[in-house]
Amino acid sequence: MKYMLLICASPDVEPDGGGITIDQWLAEVDGKRLDGSELASRRSATTVRTRGDEVLLSDGPFAETKEHIVGYDVVECANLDEAVLIAARHPVARFGAVEIRPFADA
Repeated sequence: MKYMLLICASPDVEPDGGGITIDQWLAEVDGKRLDGSELASRRSATTVRTRGDEVLLSDGPFAETKEHIVGYDVVECANLDEAVLIAARHPVARFGAVEIRPFADA
């Protein structure tokens, strides 16, 4: 099953330097990670809404929150338990959050 890991962090929090590095994490999940990337700053985001026939654009992320999506990873795991183990080892999980969402069955 494929899972999207949404990597979330507060721009005010810096990593404490403990734990594994992203390169170490990538080596650990070799073969499970299908894709992933850091995202550009949230300031570069554009939010699109359609109301009736009108397309509304706004600068910035879709919601004001303390933590922002700063990256993503797509992993293929046997089940949610395995995805949780992988997400828990992600370096950002130590100071931010990793949201796990399964892909909808096509």
